[in-house]
Amino acid sequence: MFDALANFLVYQGLGLDPSSRAGPALHFFVMDLAKIFTLLVLIIYLMGLVRAMISPERVRGFVRNRPDWQARGMAVTLGAVTPFCSCSSVPLFIGFVEAGIPLGVTFSFLIASPMINEVAVVILAGILGWKLAILYVAAGLLVAWFGGIVMQRFRPERWVESYVWKIRVGQAALPEPDPSLAGRHRYAVGEVREIVGRIWKWVVLGIGVGALFHGFVPAGWVTEHLAGGNWFDVPAAVALGIPLYANATGVIPVAEAMLTKGVAIGTTLALMMSVAALSLPEMLILRKVIKWQALALFAGVLATAFILVGWGFNIATL
Repeated sequence: MFDALANFLVYQGLGLDPSSRAGPALHFFVMDLAKIFTLLVLIIYLMGLVRAMISPERVRGFVRNRPDWQARGMAVTLGAVTPFCSCSSVPLFIGFVEAGIPLGVTFSFLIASPMINEVAVVILAGILGWKLAILYVAAGLLVAWFGGIVMQRFRPERWVESYVWKIRVGQAALPEPDPSLAGRHRYAVGEVREIVGRIWKWVVLGIGVGALFHGFVPAGWVTEHLAGGNWFDVPAAVALGIPLYANATGVIPVAEAMLTKGVAIGTTLALMMSVAALSLPEMLILRKVIKWQALALFAGVLATAFILVGWGFNIATL
């Protein structure tokens, strides 16, 4: 359907040549724009209905007073399936600390929540297939589990801002959504407006970059510079993801274009994970509750994990 729409608009409507560079680039842009925004609105609405029944307070309650391994497993799982945006990171962090949940478990949740974005996973599966989506989720779960364990080894409690320890439960809580059917619908519509309104420009930018990459970057250049199997391809992809102001959804078109040009799966996954969990906006939000030492450690642990994941997938797919 989306491919047919792009064919009609680009090749019939505008009369562009499929063998030119501009034709395939614009076709990629139109097709991905229609496909991603359709999926984006649909999935955010459905997850908004779920989110109205799973508040941050309930998440905290699920994890409280559990053995460390069980709490970590629940935190990683909840981080993967609960659609909290970055603005929820601070109250969730405060609530977890107040409840006495170990910071290593809290960091596991904070890693899993933005990186394993259920909206991005569904869109990723719709565009690139379930195989890559499953690989991405599996890698994200491993990074969240072991990343939290490594963070705990460094005793990060000493780097939590002092005000966090003093905040009461009521100040850390987010308002409970209306549980009625009409209330859940209003909440889901609000989620669509808020999230799409916040990220649409970065999704369009990602699609635009992917389209330019797809149509104008020669396959030979990609093979020589990005798909040559060099050891530094993965670290470079991770470094590129840190300043890239986007989210997991916005980077999918870029990943799609990279894969079609022959870039290795591990390199592509490393870029996606870096954009989702190491982007500057996410780091600045987290800085409100932890000091620079903890933030640097958090970024270092994740960057190392993403590089190892990328290398591992590249070696496995040789």
